[in-house]
Amino acid sequence: MSPRASSRTLALLTAALLWGGCTKEASTSEEGQEADARTLQKLRAEADRVKQGGAVAARPQPAQREPEESKLAGLAAGMGDNGPRKLRLPERNDTVHVDTVAMKVTGLEASHSVKGSSKAGLSLTTEDLFLRVELITQNVGGMPAPLTLEGVKLTDAKGQTYPLARDAQAVAGTKPLPSTWAPSQRTEVALLFEVPPDAVQDDGLALVVRGSGGDVRIPLR
Repeated sequence: MSPRASSRTLALLTAALLWGGCTKEASTSEEGQEADARTLQKLRAEADRVKQGGAVAARPQPAQREPEESKLAGLAAGMGDNGPRKLRLPERNDTVHVDTVAMKVTGLEASHSVKGSSKAGLSLTTEDLFLRVELITQNVGGMPAPLTLEGVKLTDAKGQTYPLARDAQAVAGTKPLPSTWAPSQRTEVALLFEVPPDAVQDDGLALVVRGSGGDVRIPLR
């Protein structure tokens, strides 16, 4: 420490000692006098330490407050979300028939947010994941095939089920789900579900579509 800096530091400490002494003399309560005495003792010790060449003690910095944004708010603002993430298709991606409608998985995407394509800029955000399942479908029969996808769902190896995320479906602006396939009709379908992150990696994850003969499973992993 330079002599000039040492002198300035000692001057500050001396001023603090004088201020502390005045406070002590003006105090009339024993508690105040004891507090002043402790303060003076600390200041004198600090002054002696600085005289002997010690560095001035730095004032403790106030603790920084953690941001009060919730994880969900952060995701909605785009923090920690890099947009839709494409997932690998199942190793055995066979065509599955639900009645006479053939279905095949063509795409899988996971994201925390679903954004609309309209000028209104609507969006939905979840702490879990929105899983988008894309299918190519075709009626391979010679007659119209009535088939509703409103009750479609996901199921995992533990038997947990996840229904169609209707709000996300509406915000994403996906095509209305058909209820009848004309002969040879070929239609691309996009389905959205809200699932926990671990479900996306579940080896037993499957899409379940109800046909006239019961549920039909379409493996996704």
